[in-house]
Formats: sequence, C-alpha cells, structure tokens
Amino acid sequence: MVRVVFLHPDLGIGGAERLVVDAAVALRSRGCSVQIWTAHYDPHHCFSETLSPDLPVVCVGDWLPTSVFGYFHALCAYLRMIYVAFYLIFLSGEEFDVIFCDQVSACIPVLRLSRHRKKVLFYCHFPDQLLTQRRSLLKRLYRAPIDRLEEVTTGMADRVVVNSRFTAGVFKQTFPRLSGVKTDVLYPSLNFSAFDGEVDDIGGLVPEGRSFVFLSINRYERKKNLPLALQALAALRERVAKKQWDRVHLVMAGGYDERVLENVQHYEELRSLATSLGLEDRVTFLRSFSDKQKVALLHGSTCVLYTPSNEHFGIVPVEAMYTRCPVIAVNSGGPLESVSHEETGFLCEPTPGSFSEAMKHFVSDPQLRQRMGEAGRERVLKYFSLEAFTEQLYNHILSLTH
Repeated sequence: MVRVVFLHPDLGIGGAERLVVDAAVALRSRGCSVQIWTAHYDPHHCFSETLSPDLPVVCVGDWLPTSVFGYFHALCAYLRMIYVAFYLIFLSGEEFDVIFCDQVSACIPVLRLSRHRKKVLFYCHFPDQLLTQRRSLLKRLYRAPIDRLEEVTTGMADRVVVNSRFTAGVFKQTFPRLSGVKTDVLYPSLNFSAFDGEVDDIGGLVPEGRSFVFLSINRYERKKNLPLALQALAALRERVAKKQWDRVHLVMAGGYDERVLENVQHYEELRSLATSLGLEDRVTFLRSFSDKQKVALLHGSTCVLYTPSNEHFGIVPVEAMYTRCPVIAVNSGGPLESVSHEETGFLCEPTPGSFSEAMKHFVSDPQLRQRMGEAGRERVLKYFSLEAFTEQLYNHILSLTH
C-alpha cells in the first residue's frame, strides 16, 4: 500500500482545495493510504468528503498568523507551511512514501530533510508570484526574495505537474531557471457522484417567475472580476424585451471567509454596485454556500457566467458543463481548454457588451440551454472524468515510489 500525505495551506472550499480533496479520494480508491495536512481547517467550512473518517485531516500551525497588521500574507503563508512540513517530518511520527504538495513550494526543502528522503510531487495551480500586484517599490523589494525562493524550491520537487497547457506555458516563462524541469499536464476532474444525487429546488434562492437564471460562482475576490457579471446583467436589460427581462435573475454565489478582509469588503462593494445599477431585485447574493446548494444552482440555472481573465484553469466551467449548464467565460486562460466556443458555451471578451450579447442568446432561444448542455456533458465525460484523472495521478505516484 502506497502511503501519500497531502500538504495544503488552507483547506477551505476553493478550486485548489477541490482538486486536493478529489486527488485524495482518487488515490484512496486505488488502495492508497491518504492523509491531508493543513495549517487551517474548519469542519463547518469545508468539502463534505473531508468529514469522513476515511479521509483524515490533520491541522497544525493554525496559531501562526496569516498576516501582520494586514500585511505580509505571502510570508506568513510560507512560514505556516514550513511549520506544517517540519511538524510532519520531525514531530508526527507518521510513515509515508510520497508527499503531494501544492500552492506553497517553500516547504519542500524541509520535506527533503526526512531521514529516508521521500519523494515530493508538486502540483502547480499557477505561479504564486503572478497572483499579486507590485505597485510600490516597497512591495517589489518585499516580493523579490519570496519570488526567488518560490522558483528555487519548486525546482526541488521530484515531479511537477500543472493544471493546464496554459499554466505549463506560464510556468516556463515565469521560472526561466527551471527550463529543464518537465511539467506534465494533469487536468482537474470531477467526482461525478457529488453531482448525480438528489437535486434540491432553487426556488428559495430565486423569486418566482424568474426562469432565466444566470449564475456566477467564484470567491469574493477582486481578481475574479465579479463586477463584470453585474455590469453584463445591466447591459442585458437594454438588449431584451421587457417581458423577457421580467424573467431574468442573477445569483452571485461566492466563497466567503470572514477572516479574509478582501472577502468582506468585496462583498459589500458588489452589493453597492448592484444598487447603483438598479439591480437590487434582480440579484441574489449567496455566501459560503453548501455543496447541495451549489449542485442545485448548477442544475437549475440557465447559464454560468465565469468572469476571471487568465484563470489558470477554473473548475467551475467543468462542473457546470457536467450538470448540462452552458458557460459564458472570458476567452483567455483555462476556459480556452475547457469550454468549446459556440458548442458548450461562449468565450467572450471581458466586457459587459460581449457577455450580455452571449446572455441574450439564451433568453431569445430557450432551447439553447438544452443543446449546449448536452454537448457540455459529453465534453466533460470525454476529457475531465475522475477515472482519467485517477489513472494519471496514480501512475505519477507509483513512478515516484520505484
């Protein structure tokens, strides 16, 4: 039996966390022993699979700060993960064969200090240094050593896999010193069983009579460009007849953590924007929704609006297509690989005009959802099945143990 430990910074309910949980479940299905180690885990704010005793979660180091007076988030994240790795190697007494590490590579040197050096697989969702802006000289000076550390420590992994061809290209551009490192693409997958059970009705979330329901699912973060969904909805109002507009509604469902100041602030910013656009009665804001609510929304919505630009992959479009819900996404990054333009949805410029034009197609042709929905389901089954993901990941793990 291969023993695999997953190291992840914060086991919440984002896309990266979804992949880690799916990867752990996948390896367990192939007979591996798995554990997830993390610096933060809240049983009331997590994916349901992590509540099972078959998928043990070990949380250490949550007493360490996530920031210093609202600053130094990256440094704190690195220190927290280094502590988790140190605890695992020197204090836990755990026996394992392979470590699956993602997001934060700074812990890899510690992992290599184990008495019988274990193999490390690093899953690169996207280079961390590209996820933050450096408007000031002070910020650039602060990030310079952290960026260098990211490159050096990523190169210390025994194997590096990425979530898309797009990320593979960005990886090579961002880490020129790692030009000799091979990056294999391992697309995120879906645990289909999580979407195939009994589906609840979304009536409680959408006013009666609103049959054209557009859905945005993303964390309440500014980089996700969530205002685009609201602005596109306002633009749609000018493109359709009043009787059609009366049947339109938008649900803004987002990952929300009260510990994260940006989540709190951006949620209020979006509500204020909806008010300024005169959309108060056309939008439902939902925070930290449950798995059941997400499945119900995906099954019951007309279309998903996926607004981030240059998203490294984005699991939401795949989830939507599996539930036969078409996707309108920005024509950059991962959606170029997951969404088939004019077949399973539309790939658009990140403008209200472009998004609203695509939304109009669904309002004008109610049968379009069904046609694109069936095509989307077939695409997910072909390219993003859990079986394909499991086989690829299991082979990576096995090759590291030989």
